[in-house]
Amino acid sequence: MSEQPARQRTRWWLATLLSAALVLAIGVIAFWGDLVSTALDPKVPFQTYDPPPGPDYSRSAAWYLRPQPGGALAADIFFVAPTTYDGGRNWNARLNARKANRQFQEVMAPNYVGPFVSVGRVFAPRYRQASLYSLTTLREDAREARQFAYGDVRDAFRWYIDQDNGGRPFIIVGVEQGGTLASRLLADEVARDPVLHSRMVAAYLIDTVVPADAPPISPCVQRAQAGCVAAWARAYDGDFDAPKRLLERALVWNEHGELANLSPRPALCFNPLLGAVTDQPAPARLHLGAANATGLEWGARPAFMARQVAARCEGGVLMVTRPKSSSFKQAGDWADRRKVPPFNLFYADLEADAKERLAAWRAR
Repeated sequence: MSEQPARQRTRWWLATLLSAALVLAIGVIAFWGDLVSTALDPKVPFQTYDPPPGPDYSRSAAWYLRPQPGGALAADIFFVAPTTYDGGRNWNARLNARKANRQFQEVMAPNYVGPFVSVGRVFAPRYRQASLYSLTTLREDAREARQFAYGDVRDAFRWYIDQDNGGRPFIIVGVEQGGTLASRLLADEVARDPVLHSRMVAAYLIDTVVPADAPPISPCVQRAQAGCVAAWARAYDGDFDAPKRLLERALVWNEHGELANLSPRPALCFNPLLGAVTDQPAPARLHLGAANATGLEWGARPAFMARQVAARCEGGVLMVTRPKSSSFKQAGDWADRRKVPPFNLFYADLEADAKERLAAWRAR
């Protein structure tokens, strides 16, 4: 028997196998997000789901950050963390979820609490946050998981006001999922209590969609305005579909305390470079500084990079030019790239804005 046909058959089989492997690889790459998302689905209806045990806010273990009574700073910061729990078995995270807590300590706190530590004492509650998976789908189960998370944040805020605040001025800061929950806090707890509202310096809802036609409290329309809300959701210039996708998938609270689609309502857009809700564009020369504080020790001040971005509000979305430095590139796995970035493009701008609004509150 000739060796030539055998070699040809071998080459044919190798080519077939390589072609099949290439097709399979392309398919995995194309549908990788769907595969990961499916793996993070708890695969149990929320109505029959048994959530993890809840927090006891009288115990220090229920708080990421909770300072000792007193202190030299005259104000307080109540911080509601963004999503750090990917998902999997649970719709809502356990309070001691190891990876989620490590991401708060190493990424979220340095970058998003950091701008406010020179302004006030920080109170950051742990809560049974809805998983990242619940933010990638509009299923009713996911909405219920997010509404469930609000109960913890509300209880933490009430405990803080009753036990720790002591009549001090305070700032509310929420990021992404935390911003959505903080938005309802403003409507349910602050706006309905004139005395409490009079003590609120400002609320910053970062990477958060808030309806412009019905914000929870009055928006910040100028610098040095106290008692207002600054909210924005960000997209990069050149990513043409991102603003539309962002607003079409955005969920906001309705009058019944339920999450409903924002569309076709307009979104509120605060420009951190201008310190106001405005459509006026802000050039990069006004940018005080971005920072990548990931991995820094708590309380360490990061290096700022000024004039990195320009920003303008367009159609309810804060359109930002891409930063020049490679320090501000999204990285990590599929899940990490869908969380808030491990850097803060407006670190120095928020720090200065909060100080200015606190001075305005004192003057008022």
